[in-house]
Amino acid sequence: MGTAPSPILITGASQRVGLHCATRLLEDGHPLIISYRQERPGVEQLRARGAICLQADFSEEAGILAFIEQLKAHTDSLRAIVHNASDWLQEEPGHEAEAFREVFNVHMLAPYLINLHCEELLRRSQPADIIHIGDDVARKGSANRIAYCASKAGLENLTLSFAARFAPQIKVNTIAPALVMFNAGDDAEYRARTLAKSAMGIEPGADVIYQSIRYLLDNPYATGSTLTVNGGRHLK
Repeated sequence: MGTAPSPILITGASQRVGLHCATRLLEDGHPLIISYRQERPGVEQLRARGAICLQADFSEEAGILAFIEQLKAHTDSLRAIVHNASDWLQEEPGHEAEAFREVFNVHMLAPYLINLHCEELLRRSQPADIIHIGDDVARKGSANRIAYCASKAGLENLTLSFAARFAPQIKVNTIAPALVMFNAGDDAEYRARTLAKSAMGIEPGADVIYQSIRYLLDNPYATGSTLTVNGGRHLK
């Protein structure tokens, strides 16, 4: 009798890119665990297809630690962790420190604690991967979302440290995308201005992130690296 494969964990998989990647991995036959902050139709879709769906709030340390306990109650091993949970938060006057703490917790503290506490779960699977979903904007910063960019840059640095610490058993990499899909309410002027920022000039869709995850899962020789998926924004 064969051993059941270890599940992949994707955080923040209730909508958009996370939901797409979770769906594709299920289609590939991978057992899946997701985290979600709010109940959405996408969560029920994944649940109906067999994913274990765990509610979690990563904006506070207590919520992160509670999620880790939930996770360990459902599995004793993990094939991979994909840290996709993100908070597109802009600082408001008078609430800058609050915004910084929240994005730091979601983008850095949650991956940091989950990686540390789930090391043994990953070591029970070979191969094993950690993938941090960063953001290409961390490369140049943003006048409007300073805290967001700083926390995403910190997440990319966590990749280097965890890759060194966990090698050779666990590979650790970052995917740094620029915009891959618009929101329904984005107007034509915004879309045109955004597309003009990249050399490719297209809205590629969420599958380019799934393809990037698939590449890192399948490649035995990539660790401590950042896979940039930005359509050539750095060329403009």
